Amino acid sequence: MRVRELAEWLGAAYEGDGERELSGAAPLDKAGACELSFVANEKAAAQAAASAAGCLIVPPDFANPGGRTVIRCANPRAAFARALSRLHPETKPPAGIHPSAVLGPEVECGPEVSIGPLAVIGEGSKIGRGTMIGAGTVIGRRVLIGEDCRLHANVTVYDDVDIGDRVILHSGCVIGADGFGFALEGERYQKFPQVGRVSIASDVEIGANSCVDRAALGVTWIGEGTKLDNLVHIAHNCRIGRHVVIAAQTGLSGGVVVEDYAVIGGQVGIGDKARIETRAVLGSGCGVLTSKIIRSGQVVWGTPARPLKEYLELLANLGKLPELRRELAELKLRLWKLEEK
Repeated sequence: MRVRELAEWLGAAYEGDGERELSGAAPLDKAGACELSFVANEKAAAQAAASAAGCLIVPPDFANPGGRTVIRCANPRAAFARALSRLHPETKPPAGIHPSAVLGPEVECGPEVSIGPLAVIGEGSKIGRGTMIGAGTVIGRRVLIGEDCRLHANVTVYDDVDIGDRVILHSGCVIGADGFGFALEGERYQKFPQVGRVSIASDVEIGANSCVDRAALGVTWIGEGTKLDNLVHIAHNCRIGRHVVIAAQTGLSGGVVVEDYAVIGGQVGIGDKARIETRAVLGSGCGVLTSKIIRSGQVVWGTPARPLKEYLELLANLGKLPELRRELAELKLRLWKLEEK
């Protein structure tokens, strides 16, 4: 792809050799004459002069005294991500249904659907145009899957799940398993039937071996554009808003509400019916207690989760404990000597 063609596709202006051919992309310090890279911060800008990249995606205020080939974008990192999809397009399997796949009665498949070997699709399910179902994937009954989705190998989707357009489900993830609902009756637990649904909006991506449980009653909801990392657990009746990002090994208990654009780090635990408001940030490893509310835009860390400034002060005080312990021991010794006299 030529530089001018890429710039036009990105809707951006370029400077320098618009006819230069780009065959791939690479990091700033590794890119060659036919490769694209990007400059997203001051540190990268300082390294740009030494880069051999054939073209750089740079911010509008990037100084270019050497007159090298650049594409100017307001968000170079995001533009670079888009450019990667053109320079390294995803390989798509051919449309069609593999002979070893098993489709139940009244299954509907739109045009250009690809269904891999040993996939199973249950009765009454509908698969939208251009969706790809990987090998060994099992889809239950009455499942609705939108257009241009990609379900990788060995995904499991239980009955009565709705999935929007352009959703990506990575290998091993499970959508619609029973929530963890039990009632203690006498000396044993009675299972609380999980008869709700899961609804996943468009442009959601869910990582490998992640689980989204169906609601006990009602719906477990994942909003538009939300991204879940590998090994994330979303329990029954959670409501996740739009464009939320949740990093790996995080678990949400039942009934948690996460509002739009919240950011949740890795290994976070959130108790029942907690609420994470819009654009709040939960640092890695923090714990949110049951029914706790994290306010809009607040940054919290630690267990129990607390405002970042408070958490950092606590860490600083904890770091002083060994010194305080020594001082206390010295004071006790001096007091003992005074009492002896």
